[in-house]
Amino acid sequence: QVQLQESGPGLVKPSQTLSLTCTVSGGSVTTTYYAWNWIRQPPGKGLEWMGVIGYDGSTYYNPSLGGRTSISRDTSKNQFSLQLSSVTPEDTAVYYCARDFRGYDTWGQGTQVTVSS
Repeated sequence: QVQLQESGPGLVKPSQTLSLTCTVSGGSVTTTYYAWNWIRQPPGKGLEWMGVIGYDGSTYYNPSLGGRTSISRDTSKNQFSLQLSSVTPEDTAVYYCARDFRGYDTWGQGTQVTVSS
């Protein structure tokens, strides 16, 4: 059974880079056809897809984030990571990692990130 766990700082200052890591257990980030996503939910708003890294390392990002997003992976640690640059208070949200295989079938528990000075 695959499990995902987000980790990273809960507080980031404006203009800095937000960095989060998702650790995958019970499965591999290189398993064919699986894709690994970052999704966030700002307070009082709906879910927003941020980007994805595929089993082959290919990446795709939500253009609405203005090119501030980068997703990478460490196959030796079975982890994938999110970096969001130049954050503002509007980036305050609960951040989730999720596996996509014919739909988002596995989610992490989510981690709260607050952008504030």
